[in-house]
Amino acid sequence: MENGIHARSFKEKISDLKKRFDDILAGLEISRKVVRKEEIEKMMEDSHFWEDKRKAEKLTSELSALKDDLETAGKARKEIEDLETMVELEMNDDLEEKLAETERLIKSLEVKTFLSGPYDGGNCLLSVHSGQGGTEAMDWAQILERMFTRYIEKKGWEVDIVDISPGEEAGIKSVTMQVFGRFAYGLLKGEAGVHRLVRQSPFNADRLRQTSFALVEVLPIIEEGEGLELNEGDLDWQFFRASTQGGQNVQKVSTAVRLKHKPTGIIVTSQSERYQEKNREIARSLLKAKLWVLQEEEKKKERERLKGEYKTPGWGNQIRSYVLHPYKMVKDLRTQVERSDPENVLGGDLDDFIEAELKKGV
Repeated sequence: MENGIHARSFKEKISDLKKRFDDILAGLEISRKVVRKEEIEKMMEDSHFWEDKRKAEKLTSELSALKDDLETAGKARKEIEDLETMVELEMNDDLEEKLAETERLIKSLEVKTFLSGPYDGGNCLLSVHSGQGGTEAMDWAQILERMFTRYIEKKGWEVDIVDISPGEEAGIKSVTMQVFGRFAYGLLKGEAGVHRLVRQSPFNADRLRQTSFALVEVLPIIEEGEGLELNEGDLDWQFFRASTQGGQNVQKVSTAVRLKHKPTGIIVTSQSERYQEKNREIARSLLKAKLWVLQEEEKKKERERLKGEYKTPGWGNQIRSYVLHPYKMVKDLRTQVERSDPENVLGGDLDDFIEAELKKGV
């Protein structure tokens, strides 16, 4: 009787996985992706394919993403078929582990169905800015930088620091990173907002309880030829000498770039590269991303104004609290997701928060 109950339970779980998988196939438009993959492969057979290098690179990147989705979907289908076979053969000892593996695979595919924005599949710029509070806040900004860097490493993505402003005693005033990886923007965009830390201060002898704030910005990297175009007459370029942390090793050549968009007053800087032209390219990319987000905020503001719900983005709108004292808890104030292991969260274990925010937006 017990084996029969187990078998029925396993069959129900597998049936649920199959239903979720069918929904995923529809959400990811797998049939369309098969056709698109064949179209690109046909284009690549043309001897003139690489004459337009930018277009060719974009198509090969698209093909790689299509293959990844199709291969993962194919693997998930086979996993489900294997589970059904195992139930029929009453291989119950291995079923729990196999179910858990398949569940993880289905979950990773489900997350992709929530990422349908125009830049969700691409790279991003992530910035952390310390709030008021001096050294405490700068230390908190650096902790967040480390948290995101570890999350990025776990995803197998690449990260490159574009601009950093060190704190006087500890931590950082701000940092901007380029993140290169599939769905980098789509997954990280929900991290934008104010992050709050409550802890015993490591910077005073009394170990008083201290609250610190930092602002996180996440912007898509918009390639040349995509999205809005910059009017050169609106740009004010300034060049200065980049320096390393602490002001040491000042460069003799003005390679660092400060770019101001005169109509909006937006200012961006880039000083991580040794060559001015590369820093100019990064600064343009940063400015385009900020202008795009500004446009999106205006559209959202208009939509929400009609509903009477709009809140101006700012320091008052916290998205997450990290409490290390007097108890341990990380709580997302938008999705109500809670964790009691802040050490792991600050070590880059952010999937619970990111997935919950993605699902909330669907």
